[in-house]
Amino acid sequence: MYKSCFKRFLDVLIASTLLIIFIPILFVVFIVLSVTISGKPFFVQKRPGLGGKIFKILKFKTMNDQRDEHGNLLSDDLRITPFGSLIRMASLDELPQLVNVICGDMSLIGPRPLLPEYMPLYSCKQRQRHNVRPGITGWAQVNGRNAISWEKKFEYDLWYVDNVNFLVDMRIIFLTIKKVCYKEGISSSNSVSMEKFTGN
Repeated sequence: MYKSCFKRFLDVLIASTLLIIFIPILFVVFIVLSVTISGKPFFVQKRPGLGGKIFKILKFKTMNDQRDEHGNLLSDDLRITPFGSLIRMASLDELPQLVNVICGDMSLIGPRPLLPEYMPLYSCKQRQRHNVRPGITGWAQVNGRNAISWEKKFEYDLWYVDNVNFLVDMRIIFLTIKKVCYKEGISSSNSVSMEKFTGN
């Protein structure tokens, strides 16, 4: 009952409320990014959602588009801006995804949506992460976020898929707030973001 109906109701209710509360912060971040980063302040990218259906995820842009002499984008650690680093530490770059939640592409809680290019690399078991809507935060995020291995990330994601309930979601929300306050697991040990998934 919770997974099929009440969870979606809570997603829309909470996401709508948070969007209204954070409007002033969203506006300030939008203005600062418009000035400090050339181009649009939003980062839009295709991601697989429920059932593997592709949708466009919305985030604030934390990196510039600087390229090398061959036209290739520089590494993430060279492109991230000072303000981008700041909003990443505070997880403010994720706030626009509240729109994705309201639209039904995402849930507040669930496995983080990964890149479409990773889908052919999944094992049959790993594909089950698409049996629920992807989330802004999830069991893997409160257990290490980008600082854990891909193996552990999938392990946590699949555990969540098998154990979705109201109490688990409330626990994840509480632990997410704690993680954001203490700025834990934002980057991997080798990069400002998670290394690419190359399969098992």
